[in-house]
Amino acid sequence: MRVHVVSDVHGNAEALARAGDGADALVVLGDLIDFVDYTDYSGGILGRLFGADNVATFATLRSRGDKEALASFAQSLWNSVDEPRTAVDDAIREQYAELFGAVTAPTYATPGNVDAPELWKELAGDLVETLDGDVVKIGGLRFGFIGGALRPPGAWPRRDAAWRPYLRTDEEFDAAVAGLGEVDVLCSHVPPDIADLTYDVVARREERGSAGLLDHIRRHCPRWSLFGHVHQPLAHRYRLGKTECRNVGYFKYSAQPYVLRW
Repeated sequence: MRVHVVSDVHGNAEALARAGDGADALVVLGDLIDFVDYTDYSGGILGRLFGADNVATFATLRSRGDKEALASFAQSLWNSVDEPRTAVDDAIREQYAELFGAVTAPTYATPGNVDAPELWKELAGDLVETLDGDVVKIGGLRFGFIGGALRPPGAWPRRDAAWRPYLRTDEEFDAAVAGLGEVDVLCSHVPPDIADLTYDVVARREERGSAGLLDHIRRHCPRWSLFGHVHQPLAHRYRLGKTECRNVGYFKYSAQPYVLRW
């Protein structure tokens, strides 16, 4: 069997159309949507809605870590749009139509934090099986899928927010992982809670890894733990007992799938 694995597509439909070439199946580990493009401020959903200059200001405030000023500026942008949630949902639907329409191999996908999983069943298409908290057999191996990312402690989403990232509490995430049982391949958007895998050397910050994934690996020893989320990790791979933990790469810019063979 040959399975190609990608994560953090962030709108790169052209590369996604080639990702399954030569593979028996394609696995997508989330973040299909390009919400904020930090290399092309005119791109992404924010660029489309508010223009490059406003996105540049947004990016500057975020890089400074000025949360209060960032929140105030972001709110001013949303206040300038009539029915912002509808505008965002329309932009998301447009991206998903292009992205899901691009896949050419049988595809198994789980959502990332920059995704709207409530729209997947409607838009995914016949070639894509959407999975979250599910186990499927691919080439005789059990693949378990867990989507989303971990909510920062003390942070609660606004119900009226225009954009609602897919974030889960630690308890919810851990329960979903535990519900998978024994698998051969553990597929998630976020990494297990291992410092070498959670630290982004370009952003110079640590992303939240999952203690539940780490516990599952120690208990069940899957052959592989595959994930993305951290775009420039300190380490792309880490061996934990019998398990090969692997960040499959930042597909938006690498355009290269990770190849799994058995």
